[in-house]
Amino acid sequence: MTVTGLDHIVALVPVRSLSGAKSRLGEPLDPEERADLILGLLTQTVHEALAATRLAGVVVVSMDEDLLRRVRATGAASLLQETDGLNEGLDEARAAAGAEATAILVLPADLPGVSAAAIDRVAEAAQEAHSAAPERPVVVLVPDRHGTGTNALLVAPPDAIPFLFGEDSRAAHAAAALDAGAAYVELDGPLTFDVDTPDDLLEADRRGLDHEVGR
Repeated sequence: MTVTGLDHIVALVPVRSLSGAKSRLGEPLDPEERADLILGLLTQTVHEALAATRLAGVVVVSMDEDLLRRVRATGAASLLQETDGLNEGLDEARAAAGAEATAILVLPADLPGVSAAAIDRVAEAAQEAHSAAPERPVVVLVPDRHGTGTNALLVAPPDAIPFLFGEDSRAAHAAAALDAGAAYVELDGPLTFDVDTPDDLLEADRRGLDHEVGR
């Protein structure tokens, strides 16, 4: 497997749809409020990804055509997912990124602490790992705050490991990186916080991120 560098990193932002989004927030938020929440988080994520200096492109992947129409107005590219499932959609997007992509960064759209600087830090960590061992693939992972999930994942080259999002994805991605002989890096920081449950909304408020979550 040849690693050609990290000069063309493409961010993939997966969002299934606005309808039925974040169903675990059903008690404090009705369906319309949940849709507004995910659209606000998505808009924030795309804005910060487009502002990041180390990304060559941003692609939103979704089964929701209306959502993708809104996304295109932000300047991001879009891909209408044809298969079902998060990993399957990311596989479609990885294939669509083409040969010019030297790395893929998966960036979920539910991270209220996302910023251009935090995104660039993931890319910088990948570059540091690549410079130290240029012959090896690189995998950089930001876990969730519970230590079991994956909140951001950079893979270079793009096909170095499979996407294994789901239960215990942090361990699954780490094992895949080991099997691939990749230089593996884990990062802490603002991307470790995501919004899935009512408790997460309360925590976002406590952290002063409520204005981001609701915008």
